[in-house]
This record gives sequence, structure tokens and C-alpha cells, in this order.
Amino acid sequence: MKSKMSLTTGSIPKTLFAFALPILIGNIMQSINGSINAIWIGKYLGTAALAATNNANIVMFLLLGAVFGITTASTILIAQNVGAKNMAEAKRVVGTSATFFFFLSLVLSVCGFFLSPVILGWMDTPPDALRFGVEYLSVMFVSLLPSYAFFFINSALRGAGDSKTPLKYLLMSVGLDIILNPILIFGIGPIPAFGIAGSALATLIGTSFSLVAMVRHIYKTKNPLALHAGEFYLLRIDWNIMRSMITKGIPMGLQMIVLSSSMVLFMSVVNRFGSDTAAAFAADMQLWNYVQMPALALGVAVSSMAAQNIGANLWNRVTEITYMAVLLNFLFTGIPVLLIFLFDIHAIGLFLPENSASLPIAVHLNQIVLWSFPLFGVTMVLSGVVRAAGAVFAPLIILAIAMLFVRMPLAFYSIEHWGADGAWWSFTISAIVGAVLIACYYGAGTWRSARMIAEVSTLV
Repeated sequence: MKSKMSLTTGSIPKTLFAFALPILIGNIMQSINGSINAIWIGKYLGTAALAATNNANIVMFLLLGAVFGITTASTILIAQNVGAKNMAEAKRVVGTSATFFFFLSLVLSVCGFFLSPVILGWMDTPPDALRFGVEYLSVMFVSLLPSYAFFFINSALRGAGDSKTPLKYLLMSVGLDIILNPILIFGIGPIPAFGIAGSALATLIGTSFSLVAMVRHIYKTKNPLALHAGEFYLLRIDWNIMRSMITKGIPMGLQMIVLSSSMVLFMSVVNRFGSDTAAAFAADMQLWNYVQMPALALGVAVSSMAAQNIGANLWNRVTEITYMAVLLNFLFTGIPVLLIFLFDIHAIGLFLPENSASLPIAVHLNQIVLWSFPLFGVTMVLSGVVRAAGAVFAPLIILAIAMLFVRMPLAFYSIEHWGADGAWWSFTISAIVGAVLIACYYGAGTWRSARMIAEVSTLV
């Protein structure tokens, strides 16, 4: 079988760039979509509504993050089998994963729909925002069914070497969401005004429509991963595959939790220095979200690409892919870093008033922290490569050491001696530690003996 884009042959730089670019564009468009939705809600429905959606979106982020690791494990299994040209096993992974995600999303949707007030109450949502939050979150829980399916199918296609089709239908979903938001919030003609629930309804409709269109495209183009009549027995859970998805996926999902919790803890340090410093950090975070996107896209791309080549037993090519991904990371993460250094006042000024006391703090903060993001990219790339072989615990341990056992103790200690600068340097030093540790682990080579499941190990 030859996938949409062969990840085991051809020019590595060209293939890696062409495979990673759609992932990067998709990440950017999702961020823009979230910003536009926040503008409609915040400016026209009020701060209570905006606070409500922020609380609800935290819940949705955690629910999507909870399955990130299992989805990644499924993607790696598919990619390894595609690389080994074992499509029968790849389709078995697809069948097991599809059944798992369907029942999981169904249970979460039903429970979440009825428990939305309780969940928001646990979060101490402000009373004036609670009503908005329940309206919004209950619809978002319904959207979990198409969202999980959309997320899984996109990941499966990337595992098979196709990142363009997921981008095409992601753009469709985002475009519909952007168009439908004001229509469903305020109403037009015969369409009633749904208020804040209209924003969630726009997401539900956009995702559902794009999901149906993508599934139709998969069958119309006779995608090798599609299950046809006579193959629906593959939807039965294969417990060997399921065991691998859970045991390998949970450590990968925990990495998301480590990243999120470390940022929450770091915010508690930043908030000690008052609102001006907190605002400066928040403004820089807006820029950093875009700076780190190339690294995140490369991490996803290199994982699928390395997994296919591991499945094909092309270890020399895996090494070349790794080196090229690291170089591309320095290039594509370094460019926005350099631009922000050159135009710092103008870039930060997009998020802060012209004469804000936070402006010089944000500029100074960037001078200490910004250059560490290419090192963060090294961690993402090398983690993606070793995960592709099935080595999932070392990246988790390394991330936990850097974020929780270096950054946080160093931040709490250093602010007593060097003030806010101590916190900023702890951010940078932890990035250095993470990059050095994962580079040492990669160089040791023990990850090459890792396996996802026994069936795949016979192929590699």
C-alpha cells in the first residue's frame, strides 16, 4: 500500500516539511477560531459570558487532553503497521480505536450534559456566569461525540501519511464555526437567537458537518484504512491492541497534564508580583502560543514519520529524520523568536495599552525567556521520535523533572533572592534541562528496543 504521502521514501527535508506544514496551519487556524469566538462572546454578551466560556473550555480541554495519549498511541500503531505494509493489522487498530472512542464519547456526552451545573459548581464558577456556563457547556458535551470521532480520524490519517486531508476538513470545520457563531448567537431571519448556546451550537454543527464530509471523502477515495462490508468484525475490541493503547497512551497523556499543571503552578509565582507583572506575562503568553506552534507541529509530524520508518525497519532513515526535524525546529521556531526580538514593543503592544506599566516588564521578560523556545522544540522533536518506537515513560519522566522538579523549586527559591527575574530564569533553565536530558536519552539508544505491542515487534 502506498499512502497519500510516503513517509518511508523520498527526500526527508521535503517530506517532513510538507507533512508538518498542514499540521501547523491547522493549529494556527484553531487558535484564531478560538480568539474570534471569544471576541463575539466577550464584546457582545459581556464579561460574565466570557468567564463562563473560559471555565467551560477548560473542562473541554481536559477531556480532549485526557484522550490525547491514547489517540497518539493509536496513531503510532497505525503508522508502524503502514510502514511495515501490514494493512490488515492497521485496520484492526482502526476498528478497535473507533469502537473505544465511540463508547467513551457517548458516556461522557450523556453524563456531562446532565452534570454540567455540578461540574461548573465544583469549579466555583462566579454566580453571574453560572447560567451562561451551563447553557454553553451542555451543548459542548453533546459535541464530544463528533469531536472525538473527528480527532481520531484526523490522527489515523496522519499515521497513514496523510496530513492534507485532515487540514482540509479542519478548515471546513473552523470556517463553519466562524460563520455560524454570530448567526446562531444573535439570530437572523427565521433562525432564532440562541445566545451563548449558539456559540457552542456553531461548534457542534461545524464539527459534525465536517466529520460527515471527511468520512464520505475517505470512502469515495477508497482510503486503505476504511472498513467495508465484511470487515465490520474489526470493530470488535482487540484487547491486545487496547492494552497497548492504554498502557502506552496514559504516559503520553500525562505529559499534557504535567505541562498544564506546571503552568498553573508557575502562574501562582507570577501573581505574587502584582497585576502589572501578571498582565505582562499574559501578553507574552499570547505571543508564545504562536512561537511554540512549529515545535508542536514538528513533534506530531516526526512521530508519525519515525513510526512508519520504524515499522519498515529503516533505522538509518529514522536517524536522518531526527536530525532534520531538529534543524527545522531551530529554523521555524527561531524565525518568530527573532522577529519578536526585533519588533518587541510593536508585538507586545498588540495586547497591552500604549502607556501600560506592563509593557517594559513584558519586553524584559522576553529577553530572558524567548530564546529558550527552540530548546523546548528540541524536547518535543526528540520525544516524538522515541515515542514512535514505544518508549513513552522516559519522555514523561524527563518532562516532569524539568517542569516540576527544576522549574518550580528554582522559581520559588530564586524569587526570594532575585525577584521576578529569578522566576523568568527558572523558566529558561528548565527548558535547557529538558533538552539536555532528552538528548542524552536519545543518544543512549536504549529506546530503539522499545515496542508498542508484540505483533508490531515482529515487523520491526
